[in-house]
Amino acid sequence: MPSARTAVIAIGGNSLILDNNKPGVEYQWQAVYQTAGHIVDMIRAGWRVVITHGNGPQVGFILRRNELANKVEGIHMTPMDLIGADTQGSIGYMLQQALNNKLRAVGIRRGVVTVVTQTLVDRNDPAFQNPNKPIGGFMTEEEGKRFRDEGWTVVEDAGRGYRRVVPSPIPIEIIELDAINTLVEKEFVVICTGGGGIPVIRDEEGNLRGVNAVIDKDRGTALLANGLKADLFLISTAVEKVALNFGKPDQKDLDVMTLAEARRYMAEGHFKPGSMYPKIEAIVNYLENGGPLAIITNPENIARALRGETGTRIVPA
Repeated sequence: MPSARTAVIAIGGNSLILDNNKPGVEYQWQAVYQTAGHIVDMIRAGWRVVITHGNGPQVGFILRRNELANKVEGIHMTPMDLIGADTQGSIGYMLQQALNNKLRAVGIRRGVVTVVTQTLVDRNDPAFQNPNKPIGGFMTEEEGKRFRDEGWTVVEDAGRGYRRVVPSPIPIEIIELDAINTLVEKEFVVICTGGGGIPVIRDEEGNLRGVNAVIDKDRGTALLANGLKADLFLISTAVEKVALNFGKPDQKDLDVMTLAEARRYMAEGHFKPGSMYPKIEAIVNYLENGGPLAIITNPENIARALRGETGTRIVPA
């Protein structure tokens, strides 16, 4: 089913955990099969699909296991870049298997592949001097002191406890872009750039080296979408449409938003920093760099949003 249309879809790490009270792997499989079904509907409609995913909850689980294992002699801690690679492999495997099975069930022969993806950042990015991205769970002040002694940055979080924070630098290059593009052209369904990509820098000799940081998933996906010259950048999230005055009596859902309007709404403070703001910011970057169309909606409404029946469409003008 050849197609000239390429869609890059960003799904949240929480798409694998529908209920915070049921985070077990068996429930993650149920969630990923639901997500895969919606993506297969896109493939049946003629789209070439590239999938990225968040990994926040999964990184938190690995960090917690690290903390528990660190009390056992001979068990080493895992650095953030390897944790990112671990989650790309595990989440990619789940999506890959679910998509293979769903495609087979509807009679589509299409290869599905996961690419462990590195994302280049500037080693002089100011974010390295101002870590602000929380990772892991909450801890007591005493536990926080222990992590500070180990070299982590730890901050108090709105009276809820203490958390580690790491830098979140701006992504500037998808290292495996050419390989991903080749796979897309060969009609593979590609899962890549998980968690925004594994953050790497180039050292004085030009060699790649992983760093203790995280990349915003939507920023990384926007960079990927521009690099692939994607026809669509789709963010699958928890809401059917983007809204102004979200959660207030005068909430206004948006069917269409122009690039200029998106910039204005961001400046007016309509979008929360830890929620919709980074998604709109990523879409603004995508459109400013030549992207033709972005859509935000929830997973169950992807097909309807592609038909223009729901979701929020963000366009250059």
